[in-house]
Amino acid sequence: MEFEYSEKTRYALAKLEKFMDEHVYPNEETYHRQHESFGADRWRIPAIIEELKRKAREAGLWNLFLPESHHGAGYTNLEYAPLCEVMGRVGFASEVFNCSAPDTGNMEVLVRYGSEAQKQRWLTPLLEGRIRSAFAMTEPAVASSDATNICTEIRRDGDSYVINGRKWWTSGILDPRCEILIVMGKTDFSGPAHQQQSMILVPRDTPGVVIERHLPVFGYDDAPHGHGEVRFENARVPASNILLGEGRGFEIAQGRLGPGRIHHCMRTIGVAERVLEKMCQRLLTRTAFGKRIYEHSVWEERIADARIDIECARLLTLKAAYMMDTVGNKVARAEIAMIKVKAPNTALKIIDEAIQAFGGAGVTEDFGLARAYASMRTLRLADGPDEVHRRTIARIELKKQAERAGIEVSRRK
Repeated sequence: MEFEYSEKTRYALAKLEKFMDEHVYPNEETYHRQHESFGADRWRIPAIIEELKRKAREAGLWNLFLPESHHGAGYTNLEYAPLCEVMGRVGFASEVFNCSAPDTGNMEVLVRYGSEAQKQRWLTPLLEGRIRSAFAMTEPAVASSDATNICTEIRRDGDSYVINGRKWWTSGILDPRCEILIVMGKTDFSGPAHQQQSMILVPRDTPGVVIERHLPVFGYDDAPHGHGEVRFENARVPASNILLGEGRGFEIAQGRLGPGRIHHCMRTIGVAERVLEKMCQRLLTRTAFGKRIYEHSVWEERIADARIDIECARLLTLKAAYMMDTVGNKVARAEIAMIKVKAPNTALKIIDEAIQAFGGAGVTEDFGLARAYASMRTLRLADGPDEVHRRTIARIELKKQAERAGIEVSRRK
């Protein structure tokens, strides 16, 4: 495996880092100041976002996540990884380049599985950054880590489908620009376990789509993006809104989550790098008990461990990306699962150490560490909890060892 960045990646990386230095980092405070000026009406978009999006598009730094060159920049997962890492260093940066979740996953779904009519109606404005979207899968009444538990009903009624159910952690639903949801539910409650689910496009303004409340994360509302609990009460959409066909929802979900999971990991490494930088700067400039804090040996150990962990996580991410490109998501599922466990836990450990280095300042919002911790902690649940990914890794390993030993492995669920 060769992880040296290609000439194409090096060129794009230099261009992206220059844009971040000139436009994104200098406007972090502007973004937060504009957003705070909205007061209680926090579900509004700071003007700086649209300004930066326009500049990014003019610079050719747009839709970098899509491998299809006629829609995006044509980068492979391996080529995109370092670019995504750089975007992860600033919370809103991914949106500047039209590379933020859940839009990236939804656009990939439409590219791969959407009809021409569906692409024209929804993919085009998403690619242009004119609208945003949401993905409704997780449900409060069931353990949604097992997608076969999903119980939202998608019932055929003539030329329509009628949707009834309740979802939560529907990220992006509160964004005023959100116009379309991809909803996962069941069209067949009695068929084979992995052929009961379907996905369907539901416009945000469909009668019967009700936002019951926004869901804060450790007290953060994540406005203007946010996460919501949504009720579907006889929400009726045309039958043509079904994606790929009835019973194909699980198949689509697996196709969607592979790239989405690794994008999260790439951005997470960017978070860890930025936090390590902040921690080192703090240790270099503060004095305690007669010497700089970094001179206390415990901090040398913590800095070293942080660098080791980041490098391990980056290499595992690059390996997973390489395998996705060369042998496909299914063969790479162990590597995808491994990095989904490794990346957020690595970032959380480093953020925790940074909070300790900052002392009381670390738990304020002055340095962004508390928010970063809340965000990274959420990733241990998003796109599957650690336990599910470890289960996948363990079963693959046990099967491999059992085959070597000639031992039959149970095929239980």
